[in-house]
Amino acid sequence: MKPLTASVLKRLADGDFHSGEALARAFEVSRASVWHAIRELDALGLDVYKVHGRGYRLPQPVTLLDRAAIERHLGTHAGRFALDIRSAVDSTNTALLERAAAGAPAGAVLAAEWQPAGRGRLGRPWHAGLGEALTFSLLWRFARGAGAFSGLSLAVGVALARALAAAGAPNVALKWPNDVLWRGRKLSGILTELAGDALGPTAAVIGIGLNVRLSAATRARIGQPAADLEAACGAAPDRNQLLARVLLELDRVLEAFAREGFAPLRAEWQRLHAHQGRRVTLLLPDGSRQSGLARGVAEDGAFLLETRAGAKRYHSGEISLRPAAGDRG
Repeated sequence: MKPLTASVLKRLADGDFHSGEALARAFEVSRASVWHAIRELDALGLDVYKVHGRGYRLPQPVTLLDRAAIERHLGTHAGRFALDIRSAVDSTNTALLERAAAGAPAGAVLAAEWQPAGRGRLGRPWHAGLGEALTFSLLWRFARGAGAFSGLSLAVGVALARALAAAGAPNVALKWPNDVLWRGRKLSGILTELAGDALGPTAAVIGIGLNVRLSAATRARIGQPAADLEAACGAAPDRNQLLARVLLELDRVLEAFAREGFAPLRAEWQRLHAHQGRRVTLLLPDGSRQSGLARGVAEDGAFLLETRAGAKRYHSGEISLRPAAGDRG
């Protein structure tokens, strides 16, 4: 996103009309430059109303991320985090991994209004229009080696569920290994990436995408049932306050995880498990499928599946509610 486009977006965020002439005068550019900025916002998926004689406005006000506002909501804990808020970053996880390699401190946070190359699990794209979601990454450093982190994404899911409940979203559920659901639809996704030596220390970059208010166009791009906080809470929460809530819960959970691992969080994860006791199909990395009853997770984060051949543990895979071919279960 070009600097002028970002400036125009901030001016339009109030949801009121702003004439091209007024915008050009405010930013000391030509009206043609303003028009090109509006066209870039259109290209980024933001629906800008254009009315002759009145100017431009957004369909509704947008609360843009603001570092000072986030720090205000963090209160006395603001010093725990180094916030970097950007208009656009290709991928916050990729950029923060690079910063981690260069020595960025634990608690570094990179948030972006727009991620043209945002990534989910298994390299899938993460779709979110401007102002429609929280998309950010957090760097956390651990003394232990990478082999001790099989339950990390599950711990992050518990932190998200706590923060969302505090924000007014009832009945949030967790799907193994890295999704947050509301009424069976995806509300948030988690992508954890590790860098370090086998024996430690380890840098963990935790990427989170959280739907706040999705447009119809974004829902069409997502290609699967999606939920947002506007529906879950009855109104879209302030994104600055929401980011602060999530960071505070992540701080608490990651500190506990560093000391004791996932085991103390297991019972809470089980209570939030969306598919506990249900018949599911596990899609495995080699392309095979295994069906059975979902029994939750073990203390190390492994998924527990009760099959015809007995109980089995899995550390990778993807849950589907569709039965495997030939499964009469």
